[in-house]
Amino acid sequence: MARLTALAGGAAVALVLIATPVVAHEHPSGITDLVSPAVVRLEAVSQVKITLLDHVGELKHVDRSYTLPFAAGTGTVVNPDGTIVALRRLAVNPNDVAVYAANKIFAEHHKVKIPADYDKHKLSDDVLDRHLQQCYAPDSDTATCIVSVTTEITAFPNVSPASPDGYKVKCIKAGPNPDDPAVLVPLTPAAGGVGMPTAPLADKVPDQEGSPTNVAGFLGRPGPNVAHTVEIAHLGKGGVQGGAGRPFADPEKKVDEPVKLGGLADKGLVGAPVIGDKDGHVIGLLVGGGKDGKMIGVKEVTAILTAAKIVPRRGAIDTAFEAALTRYHTKYYTEAAPGFQRVLELYPGNVVAAALLKTSLAKRGGPEDQGTKKAAAEPETSTPLWPFIAAAGILFIAAGGGAYLLWRRRTPERQTELPQPLAASPPFDDGANQTVVVRRSQSFQVVPQQQQVMTAPDPAIKYCTSCGMRLGPAHRFCGYCGHPIET
Repeated sequence: MARLTALAGGAAVALVLIATPVVAHEHPSGITDLVSPAVVRLEAVSQVKITLLDHVGELKHVDRSYTLPFAAGTGTVVNPDGTIVALRRLAVNPNDVAVYAANKIFAEHHKVKIPADYDKHKLSDDVLDRHLQQCYAPDSDTATCIVSVTTEITAFPNVSPASPDGYKVKCIKAGPNPDDPAVLVPLTPAAGGVGMPTAPLADKVPDQEGSPTNVAGFLGRPGPNVAHTVEIAHLGKGGVQGGAGRPFADPEKKVDEPVKLGGLADKGLVGAPVIGDKDGHVIGLLVGGGKDGKMIGVKEVTAILTAAKIVPRRGAIDTAFEAALTRYHTKYYTEAAPGFQRVLELYPGNVVAAALLKTSLAKRGGPEDQGTKKAAAEPETSTPLWPFIAAAGILFIAAGGGAYLLWRRRTPERQTELPQPLAASPPFDDGANQTVVVRRSQSFQVVPQQQQVMTAPDPAIKYCTSCGMRLGPAHRFCGYCGHPIET
């Protein structure tokens, strides 16, 4: 029976596999859609509050506050809670903003000419110069200025409609150099149960020279007229972990890629994710600028995440989006549309999902839709259904017959007992016959019947010649009719 059951189960699985269409699971090459929803615009400013203690004339406290933008670039979300990987230069101001504030407040209050920069200057007036130099050292006992500096970093996600305020983040870990990676976490975790879209990180950088990549980022704050930018690039030779970065080089030498990417870095693409062409995962971040755009590798990114005790992970939005994206790129537009609708239910502002949903709906049921082509081809090439129904019926009958035979083999047959004669009871009257009782098997439930056995008369026994009553050996008259016994 076990063998028959296994055979029937295997046949059923085979029928299901034959009837179910094959679904592609591999991602097509050269896509950036997995990463683009997780790209954010970063803008960093230093907030300076300074109080000048004026002792030159009357004692007076002069308060000023200044907002000093110092960086703008691109970051990548790697955790649904809004955690971002970027560059140190986008999170830490390398300039001494206290010096800038001292120059600014002195020039405004004392009406002197001091450049509004980050350098320390001298004044021709000895008294004012002494007070200025003491303002440059706000932590000293003789300081003439009290300074408070805070850094404010805002991330603007890739959503539509654009978020006017974004969300605030702070740097919790960064390398020592401006182009080293940094980890930024939100001051308030992303609202909602599913969080934000994230970008998958690759395991390593491709070794092959000339490997194609894509760089995705923002050249300005996201808005109706500013969408994310995608640039094609190729990896050059060289570059080691912890070094100056991996250069870019066009294998066909048609474009000077270091100059092109360096210019884009200066315009806001610095820190943007470099996306591998093989599976669409992040292999590094864009660094440099001017005429020399380069890439730091993903190992340096994962190392800073580990140091910050941050685990990059994907969320529910990413799972739904990746499934819909697979169907879209394999041209199953009818199946892709509900997937993108689900993504927009989870994260309504996903601009990439919205654009792909629009395309899927436009191509659904059209000549490019592979699902429609397969459905149209099925009547001509598909196998009739009745052979499968007949095969299923045969398997069912075979399984039932096998089960019955196995049950019959395992059920022990009871042997019928041979009839046993009962002991003959003493005769009760003249002419009585002995009776044999046969006990049959209980399974037939048949009431035993008596069978008369004919025996020869015993010559020693006497009977009345008148009425036939049996007489005893000493009887002289019949006890029943009184007839005398003949001797």
